[in-house]
Amino acid sequence: MDMKKRIHLELRNRTPSDVRELVLDNCRSNEGKIEGLTVEFVNLEFLSLINVGLLSVSNLPKLGKLKKLELSDNRISGGLDILAEKLSNLTHLNLSGNKLKDISTLEPLKKLDHLKSLDLFNCEVTNLNDYRESVFKLLPQLAYLDGYDIDDQEASDSDGEADGVDDDEEEDEDGEEEFDEEEDDDDDDEDEVEGEEDDEDASGEDEEEDFGQDGEVDDDDDDDDDDEAIQSTLLPLHNSSFTHAHLLVGARLHQMSGACGAVQMEPTS
Repeated sequence: MDMKKRIHLELRNRTPSDVRELVLDNCRSNEGKIEGLTVEFVNLEFLSLINVGLLSVSNLPKLGKLKKLELSDNRISGGLDILAEKLSNLTHLNLSGNKLKDISTLEPLKKLDHLKSLDLFNCEVTNLNDYRESVFKLLPQLAYLDGYDIDDQEASDSDGEADGVDDDEEEDEDGEEEFDEEEDDDDDDEDEVEGEEDDEDASGEDEEEDFGQDGEVDDDDDDDDDDEAIQSTLLPLHNSSFTHAHLLVGARLHQMSGACGAVQMEPTS
């Protein structure tokens, strides 16, 4: 896909002034030059032209708000003075994988007062003796060269990104944190409801246990009462039977004694 058509697709019914980030990686440039990109992109802060076959950046329009420019894996060998003329607020520049051979080709970058990070990985210039010392001396405004500062300390993630991109990421992170907090609040509410339900269930079980224990005690009391009633009923019966038996025996003995007396009183013949 050629660069003009790619830019048209990336707009997505927006006007150029609405665009803050534009990624045109791997599209085809016309004769190694930038095309389709105009000064109408006045609010553009991030531009990526990785592996588009660029030979120069001569057609680059003036983009006063651009902060980060990705030009890696092209065939640029010089002409960097255009960057200083058109991109006055540039802070991050990636020229890795291009045809830069000499420190002198980097000299126009001295005019980029806000340039903080420069990447030259896989460029022939990195093979020169004292390469790092020479670049930091040529460009004193640099904080990081190939991801490391002058003391070989690695750049942090925040230092390695453009300001505009960082702001967007911070906004996204804030939104995610707020969403997480809302989810935590919802979880807390659910836990409270579940805790109340558990308390109610536990109190219900305690009441049932109390009721069951009371029922058992009442049953025992009832059983004792029944035993006493039975004993009170059987005792008179037992006593009555015993007395009746004694009366029968006494009557029988009385009859026998009477008969014996009658036999003794009959006269003898």
